[in-house]
Amino acid sequence: MNERSLKYGCQTFTWEMLGDAWTGTADDLVQAIADAGYQGIEITDTMIGDYASRPADFAKRLDDAGLSLVSFAYGSEGGFTEPDQAEADLEACRRWAGFAAHFPGALISMGSATVMSPGDRSAKFDVAADIYNRSTELGKSLGVTVALHPSSHHNTLLFDRNDYDQIFARLDGGVGWVPDTGHILRGNQDIMDVMATYADRVRYVHLKDVDASGDWAMLCDGVCDVNAVINSALTAPNFNGWIVVEEESEEAGKDPSAAVKTNFDRMMALRSVEA
Repeated sequence: MNERSLKYGCQTFTWEMLGDAWTGTADDLVQAIADAGYQGIEITDTMIGDYASRPADFAKRLDDAGLSLVSFAYGSEGGFTEPDQAEADLEACRRWAGFAAHFPGALISMGSATVMSPGDRSAKFDVAADIYNRSTELGKSLGVTVALHPSSHHNTLLFDRNDYDQIFARLDGGVGWVPDTGHILRGNQDIMDVMATYADRVRYVHLKDVDASGDWAMLCDGVCDVNAVINSALTAPNFNGWIVVEEESEEAGKDPSAAVKTNFDRMMALRSVEA
């Protein structure tokens, strides 16, 4: 894949992290992301609002704004690690894969396996892998690619390189991966090495930055080598061309729309220099 194949999207967690302080709608998110210059949006089950039952209407809204749906992201009340929640997790996959199927090329992104109860960690990896594997097969039956998005948030099961190695060793070959630069760095991992090791699983990339202490930073204000990450993704055999920016810094908490616009402009400037 070459530079011209790259497409740039924005994740809506930048607004979601505000909690009750955010009182807008999915329409507001679409408008802000389009105004910032992005070509695509990754939206979550929390932020989709009443469009959840109206995929055709959401498709029209995106088309009117000049955006594509990159991916639909969702999590699990059972953290994808609780056996008694597995069927509910599969039902969620069925629902959201059915939603994503209305958008050509859109994926579904499954959130990070999370420790929700005491117990053996190895057993939790087994449960998570089974849910991810079964969900991927379910998505395939509906024509939708499924990808795993590990995180570094509280109680994640997928934090450091050992965790990544454990989960990937249990996953079927068709299960995709969304490498997230911020979470990888917070897990003290070598981004280039882990992306090279699991290059065949890369479907698209989440870009965000952290400082040397692991605190969230605006893109290019931290330690992430953005150009190196993008260049690595371009060599991954199953990379679909989407670079999705997600922002969780204090600056974004003050003005999410301004933050994602700044990130887009910085990214364009970086790639212009690289070209």
